[in-house]
Amino acid sequence: MAAFANIFKIPELKRRIIVTFLLLAVYRVGCHIPTPGIDREALASFFQQASGTLFGFFNMFAGGALQRLSVFALGIMPYISASIILQLLTVVVPYLERLQKEGEMGRRKIVQYTRYGTVILSVIQGFGISVGLEGMGMQQGTPVVLHPGWAFRLMTVITLAAGTSFLMWLGEQITERGIGNGISLIIFAGIVASMPAASGKAIQLVRTGQLGPILMFGVLAFMIFVIGFIVHMETAHRRIPVQYAKRIIGRRMYGGQSTHLPLKINTAGVIPPIFASSILMFPATIANFVRHPWMEAIKGFFQPTTVVYNLLYVGFIIFFCYFYTAVVFNPVDVADNMKKYGGFIPGIRPGSSTADYIDRVLTRITLGGAIYVAAVCVLPTLLIVRFNVPFYFGGTALLIVVGVALDTVQQIESHMLTRHYEGLISGGRVKGRRGR
Repeated sequence: MAAFANIFKIPELKRRIIVTFLLLAVYRVGCHIPTPGIDREALASFFQQASGTLFGFFNMFAGGALQRLSVFALGIMPYISASIILQLLTVVVPYLERLQKEGEMGRRKIVQYTRYGTVILSVIQGFGISVGLEGMGMQQGTPVVLHPGWAFRLMTVITLAAGTSFLMWLGEQITERGIGNGISLIIFAGIVASMPAASGKAIQLVRTGQLGPILMFGVLAFMIFVIGFIVHMETAHRRIPVQYAKRIIGRRMYGGQSTHLPLKINTAGVIPPIFASSILMFPATIANFVRHPWMEAIKGFFQPTTVVYNLLYVGFIIFFCYFYTAVVFNPVDVADNMKKYGGFIPGIRPGSSTADYIDRVLTRITLGGAIYVAAVCVLPTLLIVRFNVPFYFGGTALLIVVGVALDTVQQIESHMLTRHYEGLISGGRVKGRRGR
């Protein structure tokens, strides 16, 4: 408790935490401001049937705002999508690759392009949602849109694009004036907003006797174990020893120290399960708009409870873990930088041999990281189908919540240690997810 009390003894840290909470409160209020021209009851009825589709998936990241079609219905996902697209383009577009290597000025330029891409994606998605809502009423017989037409479409596009742009600005303000990564904290707040309702449902099931106290205690113990395991894996690194040769420049000697190259076990983060879920949920999403026996059969085939779905899910996660790791980490560049500054791995020749060694180690540990991510993502299905657990626990949401919490606590501890206060965890520092 003394460590937490020290947080409020640092004026700057106290101000940053208060600013963060206030800005997140603005986000949660905006999630309840509706877009005009929508029948709320008809829209809620649709989302009750949209579990296992892209709508339900994006609604989770939007903190329920898509289900209400609030001004923040698109959430921050267009910004995430634009960031991922630009990150992938840096591999194939030389101009973006040069910008990435230009330091702070290049980073600002890429951020500017990301903002433009966010607005473009918001407009496209907003128009698609407006047209889809009009067609949804024709399929269900109950109109979701009160006054369909171009006036409604234009108003919806402007409202949703403006809401996403405001969220993007809000995230940047949290990063600059608050604590933690603003974009990640907005996603974090949207996910944890549903936790009180889930906890209340579990308590109600215990009171009514539908869930035994012993089973509930076992589930809670298992949840704590899983969270601890995720914390361990998200902070785990494979350390490759690096030795820097001594160099004499003028009358001074530089180098000669030993260090290590940290390779993260889960380099790809939560990107692989997001990609995999989006691909597998696409057929079920199309089936909600196209009423045909074949589409209904495909929708049943791609239900999250089926064995085929989970096998494909695990396969896609493993594939995207390797794919995204190859995109964001280049062993050749790392080996060239080490050689440039006189560094080498003991027993390995500098240059191509070092790049091959790093690539070989990274390939091995990525397999372990991919299996870990896949196991956490299929955990909710196993708990619900095999053990009849009445609530959703695990998956991409849990990875995001634990990861963002680790990064935020690590930043708070860094502020405290910089000002000679004891950290939040006695006996050691909290490790964030940062690493190569």
